[in-house]
Amino acid sequence: MNLLLIAIDTLRADHLGCYGYHRNTSPNLDALAQQGVLFEKLYTPAVPTQPSYTTVYTGQYPITHGIVSHGGEVSLSAQAPLLPELLQRAGYTTCAVDSMRAMKPWFARGYEFYIDPSLRLAHRHAATCEGVNSRAIPWLRQHAAEKFFLFVHYWEPHTPYLPPQRYRGLFYDGDPTAGPDTLAPLRKQPFGEWWLQGWLSEFPQPLRDAEFVVAMYDGEIRYADDGVGELLGALERTGVAQDTVVIVFSDHGENMYHHGVFFDHHGLYEGAIHCPLIVRWPGRVPAGRRVPHLVQHVDLAPTILGACGVEAPAAMEGASLLGLITGDSSAPLYDRLVAQECSWQAKWALRTDEYKFILSRDQGRDLHGMPARELYHLPTDPGELQNVAHRQPEVAAKMESELEEWIARMMQKNGLAQDPLVGQGITLGKRWREWVKEKGYW
Repeated sequence: MNLLLIAIDTLRADHLGCYGYHRNTSPNLDALAQQGVLFEKLYTPAVPTQPSYTTVYTGQYPITHGIVSHGGEVSLSAQAPLLPELLQRAGYTTCAVDSMRAMKPWFARGYEFYIDPSLRLAHRHAATCEGVNSRAIPWLRQHAAEKFFLFVHYWEPHTPYLPPQRYRGLFYDGDPTAGPDTLAPLRKQPFGEWWLQGWLSEFPQPLRDAEFVVAMYDGEIRYADDGVGELLGALERTGVAQDTVVIVFSDHGENMYHHGVFFDHHGLYEGAIHCPLIVRWPGRVPAGRRVPHLVQHVDLAPTILGACGVEAPAAMEGASLLGLITGDSSAPLYDRLVAQECSWQAKWALRTDEYKFILSRDQGRDLHGMPARELYHLPTDPGELQNVAHRQPEVAAKMESELEEWIARMMQKNGLAQDPLVGQGITLGKRWREWVKEKGYW
């Protein structure tokens, strides 16, 4: 059995048609979901890129593998289990079409072939899905007769949201310079300078409508979706599609412009941590199956190993999703999940089907003026706009206690004397604080 693992970076689940989105952003992914199984509630235990993908590869929580932030100084242990290494040892020809090796060296471990489409470009995010496919598809044709594990990483729809011109008019037909200035709060934070004076300057000015930017994000999704369609078409033409498990996921989502987070993936709100997961397994997965239960990125590596007939090492902390994928099981694996961030801000979150509780570890002022404790009732407030911690103190206290107990257990398990969010400290958020000091804000 071959395995094709497709990552669509920064893709939030609720902007896909198969997850109920009102725009036609994802016809190819929607079709793939109809051919296999869609997980409605996949969550990342960590944002952004580096802790998230490290979790995917190791099957471990960030508090275990140690990579809790993006751009931190901690390195992954050589003893940490890594999915590509395990598959290579099991006889798979392994290949990544990806550019994360430039960030951290462990993203290349275990790959016999590592193809970086961004090496000739100004930066890694400049690698388009067409450029990625121009490397992935020839490799696929050449190695289709081998037992392979192919990881393909598309950067769209990561910022900058600059889809090709043919996609820019798909989802917006108004005047982005007219009406209320919903981008006004952006101008009072460093992202205002970085975004408005950078890639957003390519659009009509003065840009006022935040929904225009959302439409460009959606255009990027449609562009990436077409890239996925091209790759899947090439897989079909090789003649091995029936012998290949296809898994599509994202590392994290994106917050649009609520909670003060403009077009970025920090914060532990649903937009940032709720990710898509679609699996097509010909002959094993009932077409059109949907799984409503909570699952998480730590489950991907054990699941992939199981699908490939390789035993997951005991050091992996995730659970196999194979029973849920095939329909052999319908029992939930989790009744609550934990997530964390230590890049722009130091926060933990505990999510159940009904509530989300967010707890700050940052001793300084919150970047977005949020309180140290947030509680949201998700069925009635899916946008997490009403913090009810003060109205439901018993629920908030209970969830805080459960969260602290989980952190304490994991610290004890891993021999940690200090919460790593406190011990390591935020990385990217230091730039925000330097900007605030320079500009005299606060």
